[in-house]
Amino acid sequence: MDRRKISIEVSDELRQAWPGFQGAAVFANVKNSDYSEELWKRIGEFTELYRSKYTTDSIKDMPSIQATRQAYKKCGKDPSRYRPSSEALCRRILRGIPLYQIDTLVDLINLASINCGHSIGGFDIDKIQGYRLVLGIGKAGEPYEGIGRGELNIEGMPVYRDAVGGVGTPTSDNERTKITPDTTRLLAIMNAYSGMDGLKEDVDFMVNLMKEFADAKDIEIIFFK
Repeated sequence: MDRRKISIEVSDELRQAWPGFQGAAVFANVKNSDYSEELWKRIGEFTELYRSKYTTDSIKDMPSIQATRQAYKKCGKDPSRYRPSSEALCRRILRGIPLYQIDTLVDLINLASINCGHSIGGFDIDKIQGYRLVLGIGKAGEPYEGIGRGELNIEGMPVYRDAVGGVGTPTSDNERTKITPDTTRLLAIMNAYSGMDGLKEDVDFMVNLMKEFADAKDIEIIFFK
């Protein structure tokens, strides 16, 4: 699939529930690896600094996390029961629990998500079906297999769908389109429910990690809403 032919759209139902949504999509050719020692040194340094600045109570006031929680409520989901991944990652390191070590692309996306507070979907482009992704709201009984979570109830949750079905929510991406060590073509979507403020800088932080640790090339960035 030619990544340039994949369009990303926001549905009317999502716009009506949360008019302030702003997305940023990063397409890139990459070289993934099982583990990067240098990246994990960076994650360790970042974690120490983060723990000196925030607590599990204070992160609720971060505009990016607060906005995502409010968007969940507007769409019909309880953000305390189904936490957005960005908040869950932040809470994890603030509770003194190490981040999961998955592979280099996933690990750097997790670092970028903690840095900005936005949930970031990471997808293997070659596993996406069709030529567009549409951000909508999950329906009752809609099938969705979250990565490492089994069947996930996505009713009332923002969800990206391809031609087959859901591929990404702020709580968990789908097993079907997940990144693996064999991924060579990446789509990372930063979901800014707090809007455009600071988003370009947050995307640049992630792209720089991709260049440094995953040899990202042919990078294309698209902002959409």
